[in-house]
Amino acid sequence: MELKLLNDQGQSSATVAAADEIFGRDFNEALVHQIVVAYQANARMGNRAQKNRETVKHSTKKPWRQKGTGRARSGMTSSPIWRGGGRAFPNSPDENFSHKVNKKMYRAGLRAIFSQLVREDRLAVVENFTLDAPKTKLAAAKLKGLGIAEPVLIITDALDENVYLATRNLPHVAVIETRYADPLSLVHYKKVLITKPAIAQLEELLG
Repeated sequence: MELKLLNDQGQSSATVAAADEIFGRDFNEALVHQIVVAYQANARMGNRAQKNRETVKHSTKKPWRQKGTGRARSGMTSSPIWRGGGRAFPNSPDENFSHKVNKKMYRAGLRAIFSQLVREDRLAVVENFTLDAPKTKLAAAKLKGLGIAEPVLIITDALDENVYLATRNLPHVAVIETRYADPLSLVHYKKVLITKPAIAQLEELLG
């Protein structure tokens, strides 16, 4: 298939050949949902800690005698059914939230996302994205000249230091290399700007 190549004025001056296998697939919503959820889950850290009935502060004295009070039997105040007692199944810091997704599914999900970006006209291709100096003003002017409004994800074949420094103060602009393209960012950003060499890298990674 052919993708439109934008010039510095944001006009379509030529086309770029792209693999149908990556940019022309059907959208698999269930698969995309699965890999996005897995990506978020695998980024979670177990930082919750709750006390069980062994670690909660309590007295080992029996609250009241076994018989004759008319109340339910109770041995100690650390019982999970008591207020202030320990949890029956407490959360621990080593809790594992990760989801298993094999490489074949992950790559297929990324291909489905890129294909949907093309169909929704959310993917823009440029020859390259470079700046003469690491200035935010230059980065904002270049994006404005291309006719691309924030939020935008810029995917390049190699991370240019000037581009990185110039865009880090733009709150809704992110710059990443091709190998770091993730499903969450691709779905989140309204527009994805990709360079021509990065398309060749994508075809090699996801082909």
